[in-house]
Amino acid sequence: MIDHVSIEVSDLARARAFYDAALAPLGYARRFDIDDASGYGLPLTAPLKEQALPFWIGRADRAVAANGHVCFAAPSRDAVVAFHRAALAAGGRDNGKPGLRPQYHASYYAAFIIDPDGNRIEAVRHQAE
Repeated sequence: MIDHVSIEVSDLARARAFYDAALAPLGYARRFDIDDASGYGLPLTAPLKEQALPFWIGRADRAVAANGHVCFAAPSRDAVVAFHRAALAAGGRDNGKPGLRPQYHASYYAAFIIDPDGNRIEAVRHQAE
């Protein structure tokens, strides 16, 4: 249903550093940069098709960026924990430590972070381990 998601950031250099660190434990990397935006996705072995990247950050056109929520799929529960640690170390704020969220479903294992612009980001593993 959704091809890609983009969020606004007030400081693109700071956001690039934050998302480079926070998304690495999940296996995602910055794959494309232009002056006012960057795209992230899985490392590709085929030629890069930049518009196929699922997550984008872009410089806000105003002083304060809009806030949103993005949830990233994690390859394991350990990756969720590593995402949380990396995001905190890169300047994010805790918004929910790694753990089960049975109110969503029995195997919903997630961690929640607020990025430096106030966007809410999450990593989730749906499978039981």
